Amino acid sequence: MTATTGMADELRGKVREFLAAHDPATTDRLEFLRARFDAGLAWVHYPAGLGGLDAPRELQPVVDAEFEKAGAPDNNPRRIGIGLGMAAPTILRFGTEEQKKRYLRPLWTGEEVWCQLFSEPGAGSDLAALGTRAVRDGDDWIVNGQKVWTSVAHIARFAILVTRTDPDVPKHQGMTYFVCDMTDPGVDVRPLRQLTGEAEFNEVFLSGVRIPDANRLGAVGEGWKVAQTTLMNERVAIGGHAMPREGGLIGMVAKTWRERPELRTPDLHDRLVRHWAEAEAMRLAATRLRQQMAAGQPGPEGSAMKLAFARLQQALTGLEVELGGEDGLCYDDWTMRRPEKVDMIGREAGYRYLRAKGNSIEGGTSEVLRNIISERVLGLPSEPRVDKDVAWKDLPR
Repeated sequence: MTATTGMADELRGKVREFLAAHDPATTDRLEFLRARFDAGLAWVHYPAGLGGLDAPRELQPVVDAEFEKAGAPDNNPRRIGIGLGMAAPTILRFGTEEQKKRYLRPLWTGEEVWCQLFSEPGAGSDLAALGTRAVRDGDDWIVNGQKVWTSVAHIARFAILVTRTDPDVPKHQGMTYFVCDMTDPGVDVRPLRQLTGEAEFNEVFLSGVRIPDANRLGAVGEGWKVAQTTLMNERVAIGGHAMPREGGLIGMVAKTWRERPELRTPDLHDRLVRHWAEAEAMRLAATRLRQQMAAGQPGPEGSAMKLAFARLQQALTGLEVELGGEDGLCYDDWTMRRPEKVDMIGREAGYRYLRAKGNSIEGGTSEVLRNIISERVLGLPSEPRVDKDVAWKDLPR
């Protein structure tokens, strides 16, 4: 028996003991989730006292499977994905002990939803060009600026926020990272209607928002360093999900193909087989990536997974629309809605086709990800950067 196998058996035993004391059928959902966190069975690889047991990350599926088998409630991960996939690992790495104890538990239980205040109208692909200003005022910072493409800001309690605190140094050096309370005065959230008709994301205006220095993550001026942890985890969260064979969109497209033989043509068959092989290769690569993550922080490889995910999602939804013929682009509800989460599986093919267009923008554009892969994975020469040593205030805008 290996050490990992023995630890897996030990974790299964802990889950069974927990379930014996907290019957999912009779325990209040929130009480159950809080108790699970306190027992270290939320993120098993997190430190004891912060939802974990200092166990290997690779054993998380063992715990999740035991809870799922028992019919236990989950924390609605799709609704709180930004908190789970981006805010939590950043807080764990850069937060103070007080910040970890304050934020991680309600984040994991879903009591507090998080959003991400990064992109700006003039700083999307080039995030380091952002101009939202934070000016020190005693023990506080006064923040003014605009953020855009902020998913679920309309239901979020907290945000991870990157600001410009020193305009006199090059753009990557003068940034500082904060936790922003979305209920504070001066935070104005406005919906952005997108191609699907929905407004799942927003633009956020920050006008004289006062943020305590105690809400800073990392050192002053090291916001870019902190943001890199967030972005690498974001790309893994988008492209590195655990998935069974024929899980997700490839399974839906294959099901349509099998059930409607009248749609089949040699060309569509070739495309389906090619996409099926790509989906399987990506599924296996995601498994390898999660194994690499078990040994430490995610690296630039997550950019490759996110890039592949975006391309495949768009190809599959395009094929699905073609299989649907004249009804392929139709879907039931094009009214202005403000969803709390993206539902790609539970909607029609036409909705999925339109929504997938955003996959190559969110979490880093495909163009930026290709640069990251070429430089940090393949070791190719970097693109010339004439603004690298220029003070942010002197950059053309």
